[in-house]
Amino acid sequence: MLQLLLSLLGLLLPAEGDTMPRMSTSMGLLLLLLLSQPWAGTGADLEAVVCAGTACYTAHWGKLSAAEAQHHCSTNGGNLATVKSEEEARHVQRTLAQLLSPEALPAARMGKFWIGLQREKGKCLDPSLPLKNFSWVGGGEDSSYANWHKQVRSSCISKRCVSLLLDLSLPLLPSHLPKWSEGPCGSPSSPRSNIEGFVCKFSFKGMCRPLALGGPGQVTYTTPFQATSSSLEAVPFASVANVACGDGDGDESKSQYLLCKEKSPDVFDWGSSGPLCVSPKYGCNFNNGGCQQDCFDGGVGTFRCGCRPGFQLLDDLVTCVSRNPCSSSPCGGEATCIPGPDGESYTCRCPKGYQLDSSQLDCVDVDECQDSPCSQECINTPGGFHCKCWVGYEPGSPGDGVCQDVDECAPGHSPCAQGCNNTDGSFHCSCKEGYVLAGEDSTQCQDVDECAGLVHGLCDSLCFNTPGSFHCGCLPGWELAPNGVSCTMSAMSPEPQAGPPQEEDEGGNKESTMPPAATSSPTRVPEGTSEAALTAKRTSLPSYTPIASAPPEMLGSTGPPGVWTEPSTQHPTTVTSHGESAGRGSVATQSDDGTDEQKLLLFYILGTVVAILLLLALALGLLVFRKQRAKRVEMKEKKPQSATDSYSWVPEPGDSRAADNQYRFLGCILPEELVRKWIIL
Repeated sequence: MLQLLLSLLGLLLPAEGDTMPRMSTSMGLLLLLLLSQPWAGTGADLEAVVCAGTACYTAHWGKLSAAEAQHHCSTNGGNLATVKSEEEARHVQRTLAQLLSPEALPAARMGKFWIGLQREKGKCLDPSLPLKNFSWVGGGEDSSYANWHKQVRSSCISKRCVSLLLDLSLPLLPSHLPKWSEGPCGSPSSPRSNIEGFVCKFSFKGMCRPLALGGPGQVTYTTPFQATSSSLEAVPFASVANVACGDGDGDESKSQYLLCKEKSPDVFDWGSSGPLCVSPKYGCNFNNGGCQQDCFDGGVGTFRCGCRPGFQLLDDLVTCVSRNPCSSSPCGGEATCIPGPDGESYTCRCPKGYQLDSSQLDCVDVDECQDSPCSQECINTPGGFHCKCWVGYEPGSPGDGVCQDVDECAPGHSPCAQGCNNTDGSFHCSCKEGYVLAGEDSTQCQDVDECAGLVHGLCDSLCFNTPGSFHCGCLPGWELAPNGVSCTMSAMSPEPQAGPPQEEDEGGNKESTMPPAATSSPTRVPEGTSEAALTAKRTSLPSYTPIASAPPEMLGSTGPPGVWTEPSTQHPTTVTSHGESAGRGSVATQSDDGTDEQKLLLFYILGTVVAILLLLALALGLLVFRKQRAKRVEMKEKKPQSATDSYSWVPEPGDSRAADNQYRFLGCILPEELVRKWIIL
């Protein structure tokens, strides 16, 4: 209702330049309506209110929950107070100091007053932030200012609210700003016991200067948020001023109402001229006549206000401002005020990297990256920018914004184990023949085991893997063919066997042959295929074909005569007409006595074991025989003697010869037939 009446009052007040008031009858009726309001009289209760900048702060007593306090503030168009800077903290402290007047100080105890800093349920503490993940009720950006009393409790299961902690028995000192204390927000049914009140904040588009009195009187301001005060340093827009003139000593009291209006953008005044409550009785002797700077007495109870050199008097005939239009700092932010040649106008100028906003009073950053000054990536910064190169590039000359390729393959900096190929903005690694790329980043090279996978790999018989390559070999009695892959029967074979034909090497040394089971070559040549074609086919196989390897230790150089051959570590090459290898694929013929010695030793061991087993069986048979014989002798002794026991048979001539041919072994007589069988075995 109050705001509606104030807006109507603004419409009914005389317009600038009008000589007569408009709708004077309605004006009088409106003033009567305003006077009838309970907040318009001089007897209204004064409240704790401080206005500065573009905001007003009010402090209130009341044991309310945080939600109830916020509702009380929002009813009048505000919110619980924010404390986003040290300057704002001092404004809130001054407001609380008015509430805690010396006459109203309670007993010594601590009290708390709600402010608009809260953390919702489910929102956890963030110790890295100044506000610890709390946010202001009225919205807006988080501030960097904080003044916590103690470490904030880490809790996410309930809503938490912040209050100002005060010692109610002591006056507030400017050097000791109130500390922040967080805790439960309370509820309407059970507010927190140590909460004494709350602080509200109301924001406005502008302020008017307080009215100056040139004589006895009193000014009472009623703000749009229904706060009443007589000592405001700045009066918010749309506030009503009740001016009551007279000293109460029998002089007739005069009252008038004024409204703070917006005269022009960012300019607010009361719409009155000259000091108020001027009295010829006092002249310039009372409050300097209400003038801001100089008061000049004109005699006969008249006076006028003036300004010092370098200043000029405004339309209210009371206030002085500098003749320099930039003295009031009309330009904000990064803008600089430049006075005009007439001394009355000015312009705002922005530094490099900024431009004027729509109001022409402040500066905004220019996004230089919209013009694409960089060759690759542009990053805008306040008042400037800088270029950034992609991965694999580096900045060129300073200031030109050009990126040049980084040579990752430069000597001493290559990340590759073997070959490195630089590309535009990157690189890739390569490996020599016989190796493949390995590692998570494909910068390492791993040897390819050409002998893995197949029975003998690329070789007909034995295959030996080497770093980056392989070579073939043959078993004893075979020699490597000129193609470096196949094995042929050695010319030194002791007896003819089926298999490849026997050949002699250049030195005339004959090589032993293998048993028939090992003579066949795994390679089968189709009919009509020449030896040269076969050789070319085998040598064209890639070195990275997985084939099985045979350890070189299987072929020793000691033992019975035996020869095995192997090529060099290079891959097999084609053969000339004389059987010699072209290039580096020559073969080497070496003796392999170690393998024959191992086989011969194995035969010796097996023969010895068989002989021992036969001897054990023979001994066991003899033992059984002797036991049976002893048993028969014992039975004979037990038989009764007869008359014929003293007689004996006369041996025949053949029996005596048989007795002479008996063999003895371990004290026993062995039959001749048994001995012959043993010798045969």
